[in-house]
Amino acid sequence: MARLFGTDGIRGLAGGEILTAELAMGLAAAAALELLGEELERGVRPVVVIGRDTRLSGPMLEAAAFAGFTAVGCDVVRLGVVPTPAVAYEVQRRAALGLMVSASHNPAPDNGLKLFGPGGSKLSDADEDAIEARLAGELPRVSGDAVGLDVSEDFLDPDYVEHLLGTVGSLSGLHVVVDGAQGAASVLAPEVYRQAGAKVTALHCDGDGAHINERCGATHPEYLAAAVVDHGADLGIAHDGDADRCIVVDGGGTVLNGDQVLGLLALARKDAGLPGSDVLVATVMSNLGLVQAMAASGIEVVRTAVGDRYVLEAMLASGHQLGGEQSGHVVMLDHATTGDGLLTALQVMDRVARTGRSVAELAAAVTLLPQVLVNVRADRSRATAPEVLEAVAREESQLAGHGRVLLRPSGTEPLVRVMVEAPTQQQADEVAQRLATVVSA
Repeated sequence: MARLFGTDGIRGLAGGEILTAELAMGLAAAAALELLGEELERGVRPVVVIGRDTRLSGPMLEAAAFAGFTAVGCDVVRLGVVPTPAVAYEVQRRAALGLMVSASHNPAPDNGLKLFGPGGSKLSDADEDAIEARLAGELPRVSGDAVGLDVSEDFLDPDYVEHLLGTVGSLSGLHVVVDGAQGAASVLAPEVYRQAGAKVTALHCDGDGAHINERCGATHPEYLAAAVVDHGADLGIAHDGDADRCIVVDGGGTVLNGDQVLGLLALARKDAGLPGSDVLVATVMSNLGLVQAMAASGIEVVRTAVGDRYVLEAMLASGHQLGGEQSGHVVMLDHATTGDGLLTALQVMDRVARTGRSVAELAAAVTLLPQVLVNVRADRSRATAPEVLEAVAREESQLAGHGRVLLRPSGTEPLVRVMVEAPTQQQADEVAQRLATVVSA
């Protein structure tokens, strides 16, 4: 049987072959038994929180997960429609476990299940494997007054919003266009930015779950870019379906690369003299231009495997405070345990407000090298074949430190991904094609 968990939880067609109500119920029970087993055996009733985005299948999966958690003795708080980082925040602060029902940027018919373990962090591969193994076996249930309760009314408060607002100063004078992707932050994001002092124009913020991510949000920033120009706004923010990331658009309608946002935030921390501001954690896909710009300011870039969970693991292991991906996932450990799109947006706007400089000026600190990614259909072992490694070494020697080559075998398909960065687009294209030819030979 294929592994249930992907790079960020379990996703699929809601009600389809895999993502069923039965799976949600079983997963909830298995996760609680695996991660909270000692407390449950002692008769403790750990509190679990469940959040969801606006998808039409959300209430079904939420109800099934509620049944699974309570059936093994957990009390449950239903947070309702909230961003993914709000679930992580509540687990960090006062719950034992959290579940977010969302498929992030996937189309509306899909949904997903994302777990946060004790402390509010995403689960390790080992924890996920253990939960899958338990799910395949018999799941014991409790009965009578040992069954968990719905304790939502005794739990909910606006602390998450206050937490976000406490990370920035006044944003008065800024005009921001917000694209909520009809998702989890459709209502919350515009309200938070207004409370911070910004003038807000809301786009795709009706919370229409039937059209979540449809020609809107982080996967379609071109609509936000046009709106920023039309409204004469200072910047634009596009969230994905569960708002754990954001895409930034400058006042001229240019969509920023995630590496530029990372660099902007890293330099803001450096200027503020914050602890750990001399290190930025990024993935192997982050542009060499980011590394060069950070080095010029005395900031070391530590690289990890692709995936925000691996970024977080490296940060936790070494005590680094800022990390992220090109996709717009940014983790700030002094404020959150996971990527938080609203937090990221607030920090970008705070930097603009404090410096009086435009987003475009601030982003210009990172000059990105042309980057090419070619997917070569070949056996994944070709990524480490001797003749391929020899060709890579030859091309890197020619680039002489002014570019780089990265070969990554796909984790799920017979593909080798060839990524090349070089001083010019033509040079990057030529190197990538030469290497693709060698890989496919």
